[in-house]
Amino acid sequence: MSAPNVLLPARAVFQPVVDLGTGAVVAVEAHCGPGQGEPPAARPDPAAEDVRPAVEAARAVAELGTRLPLQVGIRAATLAHGEATLAGLHHGLAETGRRPGEVIVCVSGAFHPAHRPAVVGGLQGLRRAGYLVGLGGLGASPVPLDLLVDAVPYLVKIDADLARRTGSDQRRAALVTALVDLTHRLGTHVLAPGLATEEHVLQAREAGVRLVQGPALAPPEWRPGMRITVPVAAREEPRSPRPETTLGPRVSEFTLPAMTLPVTTTADEVLTVLTAETGTTSVVLVDEGQRPRATVDRTRFLLQLSGAYGHALHAHKPAVRLADPPRVVPRTVPAIAALRAAGRENERVYDDLVVTDEVGRCLGIVRVADLIRSLSP
Repeated sequence: MSAPNVLLPARAVFQPVVDLGTGAVVAVEAHCGPGQGEPPAARPDPAAEDVRPAVEAARAVAELGTRLPLQVGIRAATLAHGEATLAGLHHGLAETGRRPGEVIVCVSGAFHPAHRPAVVGGLQGLRRAGYLVGLGGLGASPVPLDLLVDAVPYLVKIDADLARRTGSDQRRAALVTALVDLTHRLGTHVLAPGLATEEHVLQAREAGVRLVQGPALAPPEWRPGMRITVPVAAREEPRSPRPETTLGPRVSEFTLPAMTLPVTTTADEVLTVLTAETGTTSVVLVDEGQRPRATVDRTRFLLQLSGAYGHALHAHKPAVRLADPPRVVPRTVPAIAALRAAGRENERVYDDLVVTDEVGRCLGIVRVADLIRSLSP
């Protein structure tokens, strides 16, 4: 599928976040450079100047019309500027039509130790607002490791140079493997960025990384809707089993960003999303509080619309009529318990599970096939 012909800012850059488990694009990361052509006096606030590119990036993605979850970045030091800065970020993203649950805010960079309480408060504020929080630069960043505990991130982005050098340096490979194991134990996703060659991608996969980015997967001019390339090993080697814990891995390890739409969405709007994003297996219909109210299974939905008079009967009516009650699991549930719960419904045994946070908001989806593969001996 070709990307839409949309005039975008020259400094807008897009990268797909690719799931190696399915070969699908599960999110789009967007970057915009700092404001150009403005005198220094017009840009006196460093925190505001950090938020502005993130908001501009979100606007650039909105111009493309994609409903893929969005990833933007801000500096950790910006969070220390307090609620006013976060309010500017929230209002700017909201103006693009994005709900917080559709946005991964990746926080990276150093901050003064004295500012740690403010940074932690900012990270917690993002989570309370419903954003999916990411931490960037793991393995080479001065951000302390125990921030992973305080921030409870949805996603951790390891340092790009570290990810690329795992094949040529056994010590770095051991470090990446240890970081992946640590984040899995904390119930957090790992994203390896900047992968430039097929070998880099296969090394990340071998280390247990599932989400990846880089030139090996998509060219610099990539836009949502364009093709990606996912290298695969000529022969899959069985990975060494991870050390077992009492309850095994939690379902949060397997959570992928969800495609969400308002519960009032029409069937035709869901059809547009599923047609544009062929790797999407389901759409979660959420209320104003980002709580899941129904799930649209791709296969059953398309079958109902493709039948005799299906489109005429359903297209302009609420999609919830063709949806099912969501199969909800909290993020802290062990994966084996989630798999058992999925098996209780014979007709929907392979439907995606919807993962929720502490207050019932949608965090993402889990594909049952992933649970089966990971828990099989």
